[in-house]
Amino acid sequence: MAKMSLRFIHFVFAVVLSISVSAITIEKQSYNKFQSPEKLYKDLFYAVQSNDSIFPDSKTFVDCIPKYPVNEILEKYATLPDNHRARVLKPFIQQNFIIPNAQTSYRSDSTSINSHISLLWNILTRKPDSTTTGTLIPLPYSYVVPGGRFREIYYWDSYFTMLGLKADHRYEMIQNMVDNFAYLIRTFGFIPNGNRTYYLSRSQPPFFSFMVSLLASIKGDSVYVKYRHELAKEYAFWMRGVAKLKENTDAYRNVIRLPNGEILNRYWDAQNTPRSESYRQDVATAEVAKQMNPTISKKQVYRNLRAGAESGWDFSSRWLTKINGQYPLYTIHTTDIVPVDLNCLLYHLETTLAKVYQVEHNASKAAFYLKRANERAKAITTYCWNESKGFFFDYNFKTHHQTPIYSLAGVYPLFLKIATQPQAIQVEHNIRSNFLFPGGLVTTTNFTSQQWDAPNGWAPLQWITIQGLINYRDTTLANVCKTRWLNENQLIYHKTFKMTEKYDVVHPDQKGGGGEYPGQDGFGWTNGVFQALSKEK
Repeated sequence: MAKMSLRFIHFVFAVVLSISVSAITIEKQSYNKFQSPEKLYKDLFYAVQSNDSIFPDSKTFVDCIPKYPVNEILEKYATLPDNHRARVLKPFIQQNFIIPNAQTSYRSDSTSINSHISLLWNILTRKPDSTTTGTLIPLPYSYVVPGGRFREIYYWDSYFTMLGLKADHRYEMIQNMVDNFAYLIRTFGFIPNGNRTYYLSRSQPPFFSFMVSLLASIKGDSVYVKYRHELAKEYAFWMRGVAKLKENTDAYRNVIRLPNGEILNRYWDAQNTPRSESYRQDVATAEVAKQMNPTISKKQVYRNLRAGAESGWDFSSRWLTKINGQYPLYTIHTTDIVPVDLNCLLYHLETTLAKVYQVEHNASKAAFYLKRANERAKAITTYCWNESKGFFFDYNFKTHHQTPIYSLAGVYPLFLKIATQPQAIQVEHNIRSNFLFPGGLVTTTNFTSQQWDAPNGWAPLQWITIQGLINYRDTTLANVCKTRWLNENQLIYHKTFKMTEKYDVVHPDQKGGGGEYPGQDGFGWTNGVFQALSKEK
């Protein structure tokens, strides 16, 4: 296994070099053009983001659109008397910036939730961006945003949105969104969390290969070949640094070398500062962490918060340590964890690359990527499967033990058909016994104040679980999960005439809560999964 892994390291290093040399140049140019809010607004950024009386949500200011050239705004700000700056800061921002709305205002009294969503696609559609304004990264094609405070495209959200677009036969929009993500890969060497400059240090769960497969199901296998370069470049992004993993170095950026030489992945962020869009919250979390553990570095806390954001599960007990029956956010250690879901997604990327080369009749390269996928699947089973508990868990490579958190990330091996039939039967038992509630499936079995824990349920995880159950022919449980989730969506819709980001599946008549911000209306992936599940034949 160790020798095979060494050959793998050499190959991936060569792939990364061959694919990424030009991308590195482009990426440097892009970073010069697309500046983070800290670099763009300088002292003004810190003054606004440190003052919670101006904007309760830290994301608001970094999404503001300057009315004038930024240099002019900063020059005016510099003329404000020091002893009056705090008092006049809010009107100064109002005078010099366009402040975005916080919520999707669209409301329908339609009795049909399907027709509501079909109309809502138009409300959530954004036209191609022609110029760079503030922190928004322009995209060449139209796209669908989630809604509410999420005014830009988001990486993994978009796949689940596309499921609904397909159900509504909006194939052109699917093509546009895939092309936007391909553009981002060509421009930056990877797909950022979203098309904002403050997301350029991290990605999100890699669903691009699923998007390509979805488009191929509409337009045929030639789609795989069309996006070969972008698929390979994204793979190079996630595997970068493999050559740096030596016998005494077990981690570098997104890659992990495990005891027997296997290479798996983790979530990571290139920065170790507070997130621009959650500045005050991150500073506060790091302060508490330092008080509770003086040996910890604030930079470590920031890095782990950012890595948690790359996971899409921001935040969850998956990344936290239990203390006195609670999971405080200051214990976050995302970068210590090998996530089962991330590695299943990269297994799909490897099998998709194999598919690309099969379509091109390149047997040797197809065989190579199939081998990589099979090795990854074996490693996922080795490190993440727990026979006594009958479930897949994340693996902490620092402690060399699985984490104790039951989460729906453990269903991804069924979604990707990595699990054996006996394993799937045990996972199905856990789903029925531990995750299934009147409104659908809880995200984890831990009830916390974090939004990616119980009592919340989220559309993408309902879809992944239902499809995973279908893959192993448990259609009875799949239909129960599907019915309860659709009923939950309909219940809240008929009370509010809105689709929401997340739901309280334990108490079906209540909205989901927890997390860093209020629940959002819209909502892209909820719409997509509802349309796909309710319209499937």
